[in-house]
Amino acid sequence: MKFSQKPPNSTGCYGYKTQLWTLPRVAALIEHLTGVHYHPGHVWRVMGSLGFSCQRPERRAIERDEKAIRQWKRVQWPELKKKRDANAG
Repeated sequence: MKFSQKPPNSTGCYGYKTQLWTLPRVAALIEHLTGVHYHPGHVWRVMGSLGFSCQRPERRAIERDEKAIRQWKRVQWPELKKKRDANAG
C-alpha cells in the first residue's frame, strides 16, 4: 500500500472493533506498513495535503426501516404540510 492510497475499507483486519479510521489508527497503520512514526496531529496535515478530508459516519439506528421512512415522506409528510398550511391561512 502506498501512503497516498486510501486506507483499507475495513479496520477489522487490524483488530479494531469499529469501522472508523481515526488519526491515531492511521498513524499506527503508517508505522506498521512503513516503519515511519507520525504523531496523529501531523497525520491530519499529511492526509489533508493528499486530498483526504474528515469524514464522519452518519448515525443511524440499527432498527431503521428505510421502506417505512420513504412511505412516511411520500404520504404522511405532505398531508401534515397541507394541514399546517390550511391552519396558517
